[in-house]
Amino acid sequence: MSPGPDDDAAAGGCPFGHGALVPADGADGADDAITHHDALLDFSGEMSYGDYLHLDQVLGAQHPLSPDHNEMLFIVQHQTSELWMKLMLHELRAAIDALRADRLPAGFKMLARVSRILEQLVHAWDVLATMTPPEYSAIRAHLARSSGFQSWQYRCIEFGLGNKNGAMLRPHAHRPDLLAIVDAAWRAPSLYDEALRLLARRGLPVPASHLDRDWTRPYAASDAVEAAWLVVYRDPEAHWDLYQLGEELADLEDAFRLWRFRHLTTVERIIGHKRGTGGTSGVGYLRRMLDTVLFPEIWKLRTDL
Repeated sequence: MSPGPDDDAAAGGCPFGHGALVPADGADGADDAITHHDALLDFSGEMSYGDYLHLDQVLGAQHPLSPDHNEMLFIVQHQTSELWMKLMLHELRAAIDALRADRLPAGFKMLARVSRILEQLVHAWDVLATMTPPEYSAIRAHLARSSGFQSWQYRCIEFGLGNKNGAMLRPHAHRPDLLAIVDAAWRAPSLYDEALRLLARRGLPVPASHLDRDWTRPYAASDAVEAAWLVVYRDPEAHWDLYQLGEELADLEDAFRLWRFRHLTTVERIIGHKRGTGGTSGVGYLRRMLDTVLFPEIWKLRTDL
């Protein structure tokens, strides 16, 4: 009888051939284990896993400035968050393009992925929360004025979700290359702007004031926009894909709110009400950000249905 998954697990490997135990030199079956599943072992002329992922550069990018053991946690937490944000931006930009091109199924998949990325970022705070106030105090002086507040990727995400604020371009003025990217996100229609344009293309009564406006301005809630969404939500079967879009937007903002809340509570747990390294009021600033609503009509219509 052929070996099954349980046999592989008992041998120390997964059913796909990863992690099989290799007997000690000279033990019975050592040669068979070394060639388990015909795995390639010589990469002198082939691209390896580390080559593909550029792991030398990725794993060599952590340079603590203090002698404190806990600074590695702080660096890895923020670097991995930036990697997740890179993927989030990749998906968010593609989702905006998909809505613009009326490719809703593809857009839904991308928006769902953005929401799952935000879940990863929420749980990342659980790891940073293991840093105690004395541990953070030991590294804080070495951070100088650097702060996550200055993340250009995060700013592009905020702008892409519609939270526009031109003052937030200034932290990137010293880097013209990055400033150009953030400025482009500031000037472009947001995800919600494209959603409303889609509703209008489907014949729903979205006011002209919300279809052709200064995209650099913060979004202003509208009773007329809510009325258009209510048409969708009062007859989901007739507008199923638009109804699904509304719920994808609700999922995304729900996840984003959770991320902001965990950010707030982690900061309060570690530094209390001290000012942030970037000059903000810290917890006070983060608490105010909790009041920002990205897709207001999507939430208000639940009361008015």
